[in-house]
Amino acid sequence: MSDTVTVIVRRKVKPGREQQYEDWLKRLTAGAALQFEGYLGAEFHRPQSPGGEYRSVFRFSSLNTLEAFEISPFRTQMLAQGEDLFAADAAWDRMTGLEFWFDPPAGTRVPQPSPHRMALVLVAVVFCLVMILNLTLGPLTDGWPLAARVLLMVSIQVSLMTWVIMPRLTPLIARFIYPSTATVRKEKP
Repeated sequence: MSDTVTVIVRRKVKPGREQQYEDWLKRLTAGAALQFEGYLGAEFHRPQSPGGEYRSVFRFSSLNTLEAFEISPFRTQMLAQGEDLFAADAAWDRMTGLEFWFDPPAGTRVPQPSPHRMALVLVAVVFCLVMILNLTLGPLTDGWPLAARVLLMVSIQVSLMTWVIMPRLTPLIARFIYPSTATVRKEKP
């Protein structure tokens, strides 16, 4: 597989250990850069409020590169070194390109959406949108330069998919996109 993989790690750090955690992250990324050819880099986001989660975004050139990192002695050693800094286990999400369109069902643990099903849904949605936009806007944009027509259609399509269609569609098709995930009911406090 040659597609870039993004991993988002969310982790709470023990109070008062934030600077040590940030130093640990620097050692982790410096070591990954030296040892893993397909490691593309990382970015870090501090918690928005005291006691919140750090969010780290790691990028790898392929799923194979990520998996080599995940099973490496280096990663095992680094996790052991940082263990006393962590307030809880990290939430670890992989994204290979299409997941940003899909929200997992409530209570999903470590979602791994089916890439084939995501592609199928996207083809169906894009096809329908392109047909509708061409039928409705085609006559209005007749005579426009091709680039202007395509830019208008793509802008409307992406906007509709991002803010209107996919947020409403994904809860309805969540079991189709996430066929093998376990969900838990949220207990009321």
